[in-house]
Amino acid sequence: MAVSRGGPHRDGGPAGPGSAGPVTTGGGQRTRGWQDNLREYALDVRGSVRDGERGPLLVIAGLIVIWIVFQALDDKFLSPRNLSNLSVDIVGTGLVAVGIVFVLLIREIDLSVGSVSGLAGAAFAVLNVNHGVPEWLAVIVAVAAGTAVGAFHGFFHARLGVPAFVVTLAGLLIWNGLTLYLLGASGTINIDEEGLVASLTSRHFGNDLAAYALAALGTAGYVLAAHRRRSRHRAAGMPYRPEGEIWLRTGLLAVLAFAAASTLNRFQGLPLALLIFLVVLVVSDYVLRRTRYGRRVYALGGGVEAARRAGIGVERVRVAMFMVSGTLAAVGGLFVASGLTSASPTTARAAGSGMLLINAIAAAVIGGTSLFGGRGSPWSVLLGVVVIQSIASGMGLLGVEDAVQFMITGGVLLAAVAADALSRRAQARRGRP
Repeated sequence: MAVSRGGPHRDGGPAGPGSAGPVTTGGGQRTRGWQDNLREYALDVRGSVRDGERGPLLVIAGLIVIWIVFQALDDKFLSPRNLSNLSVDIVGTGLVAVGIVFVLLIREIDLSVGSVSGLAGAAFAVLNVNHGVPEWLAVIVAVAAGTAVGAFHGFFHARLGVPAFVVTLAGLLIWNGLTLYLLGASGTINIDEEGLVASLTSRHFGNDLAAYALAALGTAGYVLAAHRRRSRHRAAGMPYRPEGEIWLRTGLLAVLAFAAASTLNRFQGLPLALLIFLVVLVVSDYVLRRTRYGRRVYALGGGVEAARRAGIGVERVRVAMFMVSGTLAAVGGLFVASGLTSASPTTARAAGSGMLLINAIAAAVIGGTSLFGGRGSPWSVLLGVVVIQSIASGMGLLGVEDAVQFMITGGVLLAAVAADALSRRAQARRGRP
């Protein structure tokens, strides 16, 4: 039985709720008009919100409100320059947050990501500037250090049974201290502004075709993947999205993508940093949703004992997730160093115990990744980090002091966690996992 997502009905049978009635082709197969699909999609969204399921629409609605408020207070907020800068500023924190998602999916937490990012930036600067190591080799060593740190955390947690909170809290202090030791008496180390790492955040593709091609590629990729998923689900007798809903989502994505491309082209074009970030999101999402290993990650997040009985190597998966988190934290740290074109004790302390850690966790949770495990995706980070960085950018334009920014960011994080808890409670009342 092929069942559409809009309502449980058989092909050619009675229409589901909100339908204007079935329309059959000569072969007897029921088709639906776009009005019916739009109506059912709206009913489905309303039902999801009523049942406590948070989705991207709520986050987008909140983001629109934030942009309207800041634009009303300062008309430079939605200028092409500021939005282009925003698209670059989200990358460092966003990459760290993607690593956080991998750990959250298995019901764990990594509090060391800020320190690891600072360590990677410091290691690169010391190797390249102080010891003359080629930039490409210093980058590899810095990223490998993050991977090694993640393996270290994973070993203590998975093999020795030390709670992840304790292991990574200790790591926060250890790696922050090591960063300060590496920088030592030299203090701030300025990196080459024309070098490889600096170009990560300074380089833009000035040709308008680059941004529009990325928008077209993303839209085409989505519609092809959605139709392929629909075909597989339909052939297996599983719920699938109606054709009209897929095209509706595709149209909305195309409008957003080409509007973003147009805005970027009005300043300096497509930023290299944004392109790399989007590639990381695509690859991460593919690994989690389209590979056997990714399914093991979600299974582990759903329940440890059930995962063991299914033959999943729980310890190996846990170690691997912390390695992914450490690696992406190191990569994010290089982007942070690129934006600052330096590594210093001040930024190392801030990254290790301050806003980078909080912003990364907030970005993951605001986007929809659950702190209770088993739910979320790397794409959730994109919306979450845009919300977080939009708040920071808006308050920066308005000259709001740091103390107020901390309180507002903390309040947004608390609201996201509370919404996640209420969502879980609502689903539990309805007998859903």
